[in-house]
Amino acid sequence: MITLSETARTASDTGLAVEVRALAKSYGQVRAVRGIDLGIRRGEIFALLGPNGAGKTTTVEILEGYRARDGGAVSVLGYDPGRQRRPLKSRIGIVLQSTGVDPYLTVAETVAMYASYYPRCRPAGEVIALVGLQDKRNTRVVKLSGGQQRRLDVAIALAGDPELLFLDEPTTGFDPSARREAWDVVKNLATLGKTVVLTTHYMDEAQYLADRVAVITAGRIVAEGTPATLAGRDMARARIRCRLPEGAALPSGLAGQAAGEGFTEFIPGDLTRDLHRLTGWALDRGVALDGLQILRPSLEDVYLQLTGAPPAHGPSQPVTAPQRPAARKGGRWFR
Repeated sequence: MITLSETARTASDTGLAVEVRALAKSYGQVRAVRGIDLGIRRGEIFALLGPNGAGKTTTVEILEGYRARDGGAVSVLGYDPGRQRRPLKSRIGIVLQSTGVDPYLTVAETVAMYASYYPRCRPAGEVIALVGLQDKRNTRVVKLSGGQQRRLDVAIALAGDPELLFLDEPTTGFDPSARREAWDVVKNLATLGKTVVLTTHYMDEAQYLADRVAVITAGRIVAEGTPATLAGRDMARARIRCRLPEGAALPSGLAGQAAGEGFTEFIPGDLTRDLHRLTGWALDRGVALDGLQILRPSLEDVYLQLTGAPPAHGPSQPVTAPQRPAARKGGRWFR
């Protein structure tokens, strides 16, 4: 049997910020989390991916200490969040999808106010610089763009100098420019040695930000690894795609099919040999292979394959955790 003290000691010994073993949680007859095992290293950006109702929110709220688990062992920064929530909460920060701050305070006033709630805090000017809001320090919150407001949310969560930051769908509803701004902020956290746990529905976001990802569906983790290697995508068979001139066909022995937008693609038996054959044929005949690409399954392809089957509790019964009964203070949550 795994004990909580064993889990905390193991996490400390192995340099893990988070260690979870056999985590379980149910809501009535619905099993939201079904025996999850997970390890998150100190200083890494870790993304938890999964469809709505997969168990992501429940898992993260258990790690934060705001949801009681039914079974398993959990260590977050060496603490059991179910039993040692008070010492843990001063060492974590939480950035939710939607937050509420006084719109008529300036950026500097807002960060200074939240920093004052903590005995150990980072200087407000340092935090503002970290998230790239130096030029907006005297601007009122109501005048900030969406991306700038998200930067302020992160600044508030960093005010107490947390070791571990939870980011919940940090760029939902953002335009491309604002998303890139938010990504830059998250990347900068790694330079401080912060551990970041990120939940997102955007595969390009996970690809760009995360050192490692885990895919959860129907309450279980079905794949874990780096974005480049998840579920063996780096070893999957490649496809070759190109646009051929009108009336041209691939050389004999290469069976292609239409791939939309004028592209033809085929799966090579031997990538090097068949690519050489294709390009040699094109050179001999003066054929332009516009848009020539060698493609392997994207992170999104792998994600859809892993989560394509309906969850065990059925698609008509998504797992919806009760709202956490808490109030926001200083970029974190307190009861």
